Amino acid sequence: QPQLVESGGGSVQPGGSLRLSCAASGFPFNNYAMSWHRSAPGKGRELVASINSGGNSINYAPSVKGRFTISRDNAKNTVYLQMNNLKSEDTAVYYCHAVGVTLFSGVMNYWGNGTLVTVSS
Repeated sequence: QPQLVESGGGSVQPGGSLRLSCAASGFPFNNYAMSWHRSAPGKGRELVASINSGGNSINYAPSVKGRFTISRDNAKNTVYLQMNNLKSEDTAVYYCHAVGVTLFSGVMNYWGNGTLVTVSS
């Protein structure tokens, strides 16, 4: 059963840092592109950062570029999001997403249940 489990969320003051982790299981992680999305109260889901299967193509939303870093460890089936210099507007539920192309089933994608990040003084 494919599964994505996020961890590392919590409460932090503005300017602080958090590191989110997303542990994957039940599918060939090495073949899937991974991304982090977030959903703030009253707003739609926003793509925060993405990384391809090999880890050599990375993209960020303009609002987090220079502050957030996405990375992956294919040996551990885990993707990370290092968040520095956090701002109140970063408050959201953060979701992990995996997408890949399979031989027989076409495009497959999976979502985690999310982890809450609250940035407040």
